[in-house]
Amino acid sequence: MTGLLPDTNADGLPVVPMTDEQRYFFDLKGWLLLPALLTEEQLGPIREHQMRFLKDRESLPPEERDNHGGPSQVLVDHPAVVGVLNEILSHQALATADCYGFRYDHTYTSFREKGHDNFNPHGGGGYFNFEGNSHIYQMLPGKVHAGLTRVVWELNEVVHGEGGTLLLSGSHKTAFPRPEGLSGRDSSVWETYGCPAGSALVFTEALCHSGTKWTGANPRLSLFTCYNTVNAKWGKGRPAPEVIAAMPPKRQTLFRGVWHGMSEVPGINQYRDEANTAV
Repeated sequence: MTGLLPDTNADGLPVVPMTDEQRYFFDLKGWLLLPALLTEEQLGPIREHQMRFLKDRESLPPEERDNHGGPSQVLVDHPAVVGVLNEILSHQALATADCYGFRYDHTYTSFREKGHDNFNPHGGGGYFNFEGNSHIYQMLPGKVHAGLTRVVWELNEVVHGEGGTLLLSGSHKTAFPRPEGLSGRDSSVWETYGCPAGSALVFTEALCHSGTKWTGANPRLSLFTCYNTVNAKWGKGRPAPEVIAAMPPKRQTLFRGVWHGMSEVPGINQYRDEANTAV
């Protein structure tokens, strides 16, 4: 990207802009799959970190005791993810070459073994939400704003039809309630996906979506991270100070305080320090 939007991530890697096809697909359906962003070499330390975080957290040093600590921190501003968020979420007035125009909201790690079921359709109709509800989807000719945006990192392979997230494509812009007859898990309205390990699913939280029964032979290991506009927060919490301090400065801007401001820095929220950190 050019202009005020950052064109590299915190590791100096070039941001990957969305293509015209990706923009159209995301607006049409409300979701986008970015396959095979990570190699097996990259995935190994991330998987190990996520499992230790889930099963043996105290064995990690303090600066790694978070979903996005240690080797997993590279996921929070992966170049392909930044490219999408620059397009659908960034507030350009709060972005610079060294500061993202969007922010981290909340996250969780999901580990699901065969037979685990969490079918629970929710969301939809976000085009009609009022300001103050982060589950909002807005449009102008040639531009969208996705409000609360979810990025799901699939750290193991997902076979199509074996339990990946269910997505009701287009429901982020629906004007009518979802009929009961379309709500079952076997309804033909649901779409899903298959992907290799190291892929990322991006969707607007204004979209109706659901988990479902995991039937894959290998466990599903996924990192569900939400991003929001700089002056809004939906989820609770943030990484510990030690975790944020271990990140490069540009990555740290994802965790700055939740406000906008006026005029010049420090009167506008284009920086993060110990006093300007989300709670």
